[in-house]
Amino acid sequence: ATVKWLEKALDVLKGFYNKKHKGASLVQEDPAGPPPPPGFKSYKKNSGSGGVMGMIQQIINDAKTEEAEAIQAEKDAQAAYESFVKDTNDSITAKQDSITDKSDTKAKKEGELTDSKKDLENIMIELEELANENSDLHKACDFTLKNFDVRQQAR
Repeated sequence: ATVKWLEKALDVLKGFYNKKHKGASLVQEDPAGPPPPPGFKSYKKNSGSGGVMGMIQQIINDAKTEEAEAIQAEKDAQAAYESFVKDTNDSITAKQDSITDKSDTKAKKEGELTDSKKDLENIMIELEELANENSDLHKACDFTLKNFDVRQQAR
C-alpha cells in the first residue's frame, strides 16, 4: 500500500515537472539575474542529490526490497512451521504406536502371570494331595513294618 501511494505521488510530481518543462519553450524566462559578486560562485544544484523525486524513488525501492524480504521471511517461517508440525505429528504417531505395542505386551504378560498363578495354585493343590497320600501310605507302611515280626511269627 505504501509503495502504491508513493508511486502515485511520484507520478504526480513527474507530471507536474514534465508539464513545466514542456511549456517552458513557449514562455519567456527571466534573465538569470546579476552576476555574483567577486569571490562568490554562481548557485548550482548539488549534482549528487537526486531531489525529492529521487528520494521518493529510493523510498519506493527500499519499500519493495523490505516487502520482498518480509515475504521471503514469511515463506521460510511457514516452511519451518510445516516441518515442525510434520516432525511433531510423526513423533506423536511413533509414540502412540509404542504405547500400543507396550500395552499389547503388558496384556500378554498379565495373561501369562494369571496362567502362572493358576498353574501354581493347581500345583499346590496337587502337592497337598500328594502329601496326604504320602501320609496315608506312611501310616499303612508303618503298620506293616511295626507288625512285620508279629505277622511273620503268626504264620
